[in-house]
Amino acid sequence: MEKLYENCNLCQRRCNINRYKQKGICGATDKLKIARAALHFWEEPCISGENGSGTIFFSNCNLKCVYCQNHHISTGGFGEEITIERLSDICLELQNKKAHNINLVTPTHYVPSIIKGIKKAKEQGLNIPIVYNTSTYETIETIRILENIVDVYLPDLKYYDDNLAKKYSNIKDYFETATRNIREMYNQVGKPVFKDNIMQKGIIVRILLLPEHLEDTKKIIKYLYDEYHDDIYISIMNQYTPIKKHKQFPNLNKKVEEKEYDELINYACDLGIKNAFIQEGETQSESFIPDFNLDGVR
Repeated sequence: MEKLYENCNLCQRRCNINRYKQKGICGATDKLKIARAALHFWEEPCISGENGSGTIFFSNCNLKCVYCQNHHISTGGFGEEITIERLSDICLELQNKKAHNINLVTPTHYVPSIIKGIKKAKEQGLNIPIVYNTSTYETIETIRILENIVDVYLPDLKYYDDNLAKKYSNIKDYFETATRNIREMYNQVGKPVFKDNIMQKGIIVRILLLPEHLEDTKKIIKYLYDEYHDDIYISIMNQYTPIKKHKQFPNLNKKVEEKEYDELINYACDLGIKNAFIQEGETQSESFIPDFNLDGVR
């Protein structure tokens, strides 16, 4: 499994480099690196529940979106290297803290090691759902090797227009890649299954409304409803938070306007969407950004 690092094509950037010797665009070597492992209460209700989601934030990222709220770990690479054995132990520690699930955040570039760690943890008694929380720019081969490992997929669908993907994330063919991956995810886990209001199987597609990109987001929602109707959940988010000044993209220097978000929710309702999460109140705040302090890492 870890031979996949020798010619790394885990994500659609397809660097094809040997990560035992050099770093790819993601900034990662072959060593697991994480910035936080703790109970997290700010996910969708069926993920966080009352006890919290056992969330593991992986360092580095294959996208590096210019507006990333977790840029300290995604671009800056903050975190600490751990072994596969330590990852396994962390999963069990989170389960012992009554986490509803193990939530793998930005895991793409470490998938081979994660699979080994999860398998090892399951051999030692891990029995809560595994959530794969991703920007959805993997190769299809990467998603396929996750079958029977992942129970709940939590993919982003960031852009409909690939010009926006190039503009903000410096990637091409995003929509084609992400929608292909979501189809494979659905084929693996199927329609949502719940136990005590916590999702055990299924998909929640996250859609972040960016300032002045209402029409693009509407197209994403329509695509998902046309393809899946209510066989998946969607999470329509207004939490975009400006972290730094963008001279090149002035629209990213402000929050989403309330009227924009209201129009988007009304659009989803008019389509007939029932299985959706929406955000209410003040979510556009840096207080919702986790404190990356190596909590739970050591």
